[in-house]
Amino acid sequence: MRLTPQRERIIDAVRSLGHATPDGLAAAVGGDGGPALSLSTIYRNLEVLEEVGVVSHTHLDHRSPTYHLSDHADHIHLVCLSCGAVIESAVGAADPFVGNLLARHGFVADVKHMAIHGWCAACSAQATRSETTSP
Repeated sequence: MRLTPQRERIIDAVRSLGHATPDGLAAAVGGDGGPALSLSTIYRNLEVLEEVGVVSHTHLDHRSPTYHLSDHADHIHLVCLSCGAVIESAVGAADPFVGNLLARHGFVADVKHMAIHGWCAACSAQATRSETTSP
């Protein structure tokens, strides 16, 4: 793969944003002082960068995938359904789950691509407080 100026700008934007949607990357490269890149150019380059292992993606919600550098793909994503916070957790936290899938189904899970939806500590605590103070 040739490292074109466009690919280099996209990689820099992914690095600086940490987790980025293609729209977020378009905004970031649009503000980096270089010429604007079309969304189709960003998608095509992300596809190539993923094929060669530079970036990987996950689906944090039902919208566009979120990209991050592959060397940052050693975690799972916990997505709060209330406030939208995204918490990174070590892949090892899912070991019991992965082990259960293997034992019960012979299925080897790759959880690095996984987002688990639920409620963060603050939102679940707030919901509990609301339940206990409701008449």
